[in-house]
Parts: sequence; C-alpha cells; structure tokens
Amino acid sequence: LELLTPGKVLFVGEGEGRNSVFAAERGWYVDALDSSSVAMEKALKLASEKNVKINYQLADVRNYHFEEQKYDLVALIYLHLQESERAELHQKIIRSLRNDGIVLLEAFEKSQINNNTGGPQNTDLLYTLEDIINDFIDLDFVELSKTSVHLAEGSHHNGNTEIIRFIGKQII
Repeated sequence: LELLTPGKVLFVGEGEGRNSVFAAERGWYVDALDSSSVAMEKALKLASEKNVKINYQLADVRNYHFEEQKYDLVALIYLHLQESERAELHQKIIRSLRNDGIVLLEAFEKSQINNNTGGPQNTDLLYTLEDIINDFIDLDFVELSKTSVHLAEGSHHNGNTEIIRFIGKQII
C-alpha cells in the first residue's frame, strides 16, 4: 500500500478498520464495507481517534452494488465467503477497478485447516492458488504466492499460518 500512489480504495469485509485507517493515514480516499455494525462502530471510532476520514457502509458484500471503474485498489483481507459465492464477487470487484487498478487479496489457504492458529474451520471458506487463478484470470498477476507466516494478533490468531497473497492489476 505504501508503494502505491494514493487514490480511491475499497476494503471489502473490512472488519474493525485497521486496514482502512492505515490507508487513510497515508492519503487514500477510503470506502469500506462490512456486514457487522459492531465492526463498523469500532472502525469509525478508530478513524476518529486517528483523525482520518473513512466512508464505511454497513452491507452484505454478496449483495453489494459495486460501481464500475471506480477504484484504484480493492482489498480483500481475510474475507471468508463460501467457495460458491466468491467467483461472482470477484468478477464484480474486477469490474469496479479503474484502468491499472489493483486487487489485493490475503486469505487463509486450505491447508490452514490443519493448524490451530486461526482462520475458519470449514475448508469451503479457505482458498487455493487454483481458486485465485480461476477467479482473477482476467487480471495481470503481479504476485501470487502461498506462504507460511507467523501471526501474533491475539490468542486466536497466534502462530504459523498458511496464507495466500495475491496482487492483480487491471489492464483495459
């Protein structure tokens, strides 16, 4: 995020706002959405404490209307949806990108199910590299990797985890 020129970013399934506030502090115009009103309240409180503005909407990402060619960056950070729901959402996200827009995705990989370090305990909510390739085939792949990282984010997300990182660029 820090390597990109600030523009308009959308955080899908944003949660408590750490990522969106981080982006706003670096000059991004931030839209965020999540289905949790509790998460939204925490995000807006954090933004206020950090003296930044984020536009946070309470919405179910599966039914959200994504405006076409609106965003320079769309981020999906640990968004857990059923495998059957993801492809359609990912296509909507691709259409919401401006020319040269970027999708940034970080998610738990299917082998994470064997670890006791966080993430969903349902493999249908986890990703494979093939899932990403199939869903984002229309983008230019800047990075696609499966990696093991050490998370230290509280008692439920602590230890080595298996994740997928993806950066894709829209070329129109």
